[in-house]
Amino acid sequence: MSPKSVDYAHYLRTQYIPHIWCPGCGHGIILKSVLRAVERLGLDKNKIAFVSGIGCSSRAVGYVDFNTLHTTHGRALAFATGVKIARPDLHVIVVSGDGDALAIGGNHFIHACRRNIDMTLIVFNNYIYGMTGGQYSPTTPEGSFASTAPYGSVEPPFDVCKLATAAGATYVARGTAYSAAQLDKYVEKGIQNTGFSVIEALSQCPTYYGRKNKLRTAVDNLKWQKDVVVSAAKAKDMTPEQLAGKIQVGELHHCTRPEYIQTYQTIIQRAKDAALAE
Repeated sequence: MSPKSVDYAHYLRTQYIPHIWCPGCGHGIILKSVLRAVERLGLDKNKIAFVSGIGCSSRAVGYVDFNTLHTTHGRALAFATGVKIARPDLHVIVVSGDGDALAIGGNHFIHACRRNIDMTLIVFNNYIYGMTGGQYSPTTPEGSFASTAPYGSVEPPFDVCKLATAAGATYVARGTAYSAAQLDKYVEKGIQNTGFSVIEALSQCPTYYGRKNKLRTAVDNLKWQKDVVVSAAKAKDMTPEQLAGKIQVGELHHCTRPEYIQTYQTIIQRAKDAALAE
């Protein structure tokens, strides 16, 4: 499907456009990937619940014409879990930033993975807290600069995809705003997966992360994304020395195991049967 063939206005609350994202921000590119995946899958927009927490990425729920829920900081997955339990017929998509998902929301993140709830989480990873002044986040690369790390961050970052895989997510992929067509496919497959899916989408923040790390323009940021990534397939034939400083993109993990809501329904039925037998 050509990106030009998608009627984006059909999926947007156009009265709230233009958006508030900074010039050069990658979040709009990632949002359009989500819309293209929805279009390609032929999903009814009235059967989608789009949930976010707090942060630059979380503004996306205000722009889409789905059932939307803009929640509190770090709690998007907790609210989304409630939505999915109450309305298992809905396609639940959660958007979250790197800080929202992995700092204050880190506990919800690992337990959503562990439970394997049938939801799709898209982590807009721009390596920084963009909304609150450019503080370093759990994914800020070691040595990178931020408003709270003027001499460079000393903390090792989380690898979003490795964390998701280790915690139990059944579909894990990473893409970039630079390669939006590839990202479309990962989002589409994540939505199709019966279980918890995590798609990390590398985004650019020229305003805060870029300005402090010699990536002052959107073009500089996108070129960095192009140069730093390597496909997971190619990485298999590379040495640890060759992979140093590289970020793997592609489908990184896919497996099947019991989905939480389906399993929970069997418990409910068991309780009903026990009550009737009394």
